[in-house]
Amino acid sequence: MDIDTFFAALWDDYCLLAPEADAIRGLFGGASVQNDHVAFRTFDHPAINLSVLEQPLLELGYRRDTPYQFADKHLSAWGYVPARLSDPLIFLSQLHIQQLPEQAQGILNELLHDLPSPSVHGAEVFYSGRLWPAPSLTQYQALASCSEYAAWLAVHGFHANHFTIAVHSLGVSLANVVDKLSSMGYVLNSAGGLIKGSEKELLMQASTMAKNVKIDLADVQQYAVPGCYYEFAERFYKQDGQLYQGFVAASASRIFESTNAMS
Repeated sequence: MDIDTFFAALWDDYCLLAPEADAIRGLFGGASVQNDHVAFRTFDHPAINLSVLEQPLLELGYRRDTPYQFADKHLSAWGYVPARLSDPLIFLSQLHIQQLPEQAQGILNELLHDLPSPSVHGAEVFYSGRLWPAPSLTQYQALASCSEYAAWLAVHGFHANHFTIAVHSLGVSLANVVDKLSSMGYVLNSAGGLIKGSEKELLMQASTMAKNVKIDLADVQQYAVPGCYYEFAERFYKQDGQLYQGFVAASASRIFESTNAMS
C-alpha cells in the first residue's frame, strides 16, 4: 500500500466517526487542505503494542522522532516523521494496562484475551476498527470512570482519532480559525484554554470536541459514545529555518480530552 492510498482510506474511515469533519475541512479549502498529522491509539498488549503497530508505518517510510510520556493518563507515545515532507506527521500512543485499577485491568485482559501474540499487521490495521469483542455497558462505564482513553479504544478499536489541519499553510492564524469555528457553533475543546501551546513552544493547537456516534455494545444496541474530532495546528520555524515537527506534551495531554464525553 502506498501512502496516498493509505491516507485516502484512513480519511474515509475517520469521517464515519467524525460526522462534522468533511464540512469543517470544506471551510478551509476542502480536499486541498494540508493535513498536519493524524493520531492513533492502542493498548500495550503484546499483539498490538506500539512496537508492533509502528512496523507498517516504518514500511511506509516513517521514522521515529521523539518519545512522549503522559504519566497522569498512563500513556506513552512516539511522534513519527515521513520520508516525504509533504506527508502528514503521525502520533502513536499506547495505554499501559497494568497501571490502571485492577477492575479495569481485568476488563481489558478479558476483552483482549484472544488476540495473538505477537501479531503482524499491514497499514490497513489503522482503520480496521475493533479486533476484540465489544464491551458490555457496565464494562464500558467502568473503563470510562478511570480512563476515557481505555473506554474509547475498547469500543472503537483502530481508527485515526483525529486528522489535523495545518493552519500555518492557510495564511491565517489559529486564533482566526478558532473564532470562525466558534461563530459557526462548533464545540471546541476548552481544557487548558481554546488554544494550547504558544509560538515560543513552536506549536499552537486547538480542536473540536468529538460528537457522539452510536455503536453496538455487547448488551446494548446503538449506544451513544464520543467519536472522533478535528484538530488545528499552527507550527512555527526553528532557529535553523526548519518548521518544527514535534509535539508539546502538555498541549497533547489536553488534546487527548477531545474525546471526553460532553455533559
